[in-house]
Amino acid sequence: MTSDTIARLDSDSDGRERMPDPYAVAPRAVEIFDAVRDHAEYDRLRASALRHVARWVTFTGLPLIAGWDAEVDGPDLVVEGVKVLAMRAAVYEQIGDERLAGLEVPAPVEEIVHALAARFTVLSRVQQDLDVVFVDGTGREPAGHDEGYDEDGYTDQVYAAATWGAIPRRYWIGQEETRRRLSVLFEHYESIGIQEGGQSHFFTFSASR
Repeated sequence: MTSDTIARLDSDSDGRERMPDPYAVAPRAVEIFDAVRDHAEYDRLRASALRHVARWVTFTGLPLIAGWDAEVDGPDLVVEGVKVLAMRAAVYEQIGDERLAGLEVPAPVEEIVHALAARFTVLSRVQQDLDVVFVDGTGREPAGHDEGYDEDGYTDQVYAAATWGAIPRRYWIGQEETRRRLSVLFEHYESIGIQEGGQSHFFTFSASR
């Protein structure tokens, strides 16, 4: 690791760890994103991730999207997930730190990233062919249901610098709105016996008589 890289990882005076300039990272993120979309395995990766979404939705990720519909929202979310993979890979190439490169993203987007990562064989082949490292973001995820991502932070800055257009706020939901929506979801869940956002429930699955 070069001295310049080490300098970028020093802490700011307020204790926050420095990250590479978003405008230095963004061009590489765009290259990786385009390369993944152009890869021969992309359609398979996309289709298998959508099948994963149809079966494995969590209680506190994708349901945060207003009027969530897997068939309607799934394809757009896959695109957002690939952008996250590209941004994280671009940051990792610059700093070589897996934890810092696991950029914070909102829960619905992180969930689609997990769906992509679950297609391990296909994604590994894409990673190898493109000579990139796709970084898992779980090292930066906050504990419990609190959301670490917020609007206009570092991830949003890289996204904007990549000139991908306006960030779709339908999916990229900030902290305050995330907390509000979680409270609404929890209220609905608890009304049918699901506790702590899906951590437990009272269903016994006893045969009806």
